[in-house]
Amino acid sequence: MAVKHSKEPMNINQIQDLIKFVAKSGVSEVEIEQKDFKLTIKAAQKETAVQVVAPPQYVAAPLPPAAMAPPPAPAVPAAAPPPAAPAPANDAKYVTIKSPMIGTFYRSAGPGKPVFVNVGDTIKPGKTICIIEAMKLFNEIESEVSGKIVKVLVDDAKPVEYDQPLFLVDPA
Repeated sequence: MAVKHSKEPMNINQIQDLIKFVAKSGVSEVEIEQKDFKLTIKAAQKETAVQVVAPPQYVAAPLPPAAMAPPPAPAVPAAAPPPAAPAPANDAKYVTIKSPMIGTFYRSAGPGKPVFVNVGDTIKPGKTICIIEAMKLFNEIESEVSGKIVKVLVDDAKPVEYDQPLFLVDPA
């Protein structure tokens, strides 16, 4: 797949988002070419390979391989798990609405417009609960559950990852 992009080279966050998208979407290859910049991302079965070709004036710092893979989990002391246990027990009765994509989370249709849902609102399947902007496309996210919004887990205009929790809903 070849894609033309804007005149400015991609920044590191855009490249990392694209790597994550390729890894999760099942797309086998993405290639972006600009005047003096070329980015090719090829996905193997469970790994993603990245090749960046650019003249030296665009290369501020090479993308380290560690940036593509999550860092290893630090050792957790034995005393840490018990305090964390009560929080999931309280949230166990709630349904979590998760992000279906990588993008930017918006609670309303635009600046100065009312939010789609607030804590305490009752929702039904098909009701728009937020917007996620991905690659300049604004995607309305609809509820797939009925219930009452208990908590909004993401701040407005913040980036979200695929499968990141957005809302807690009490289905009772």
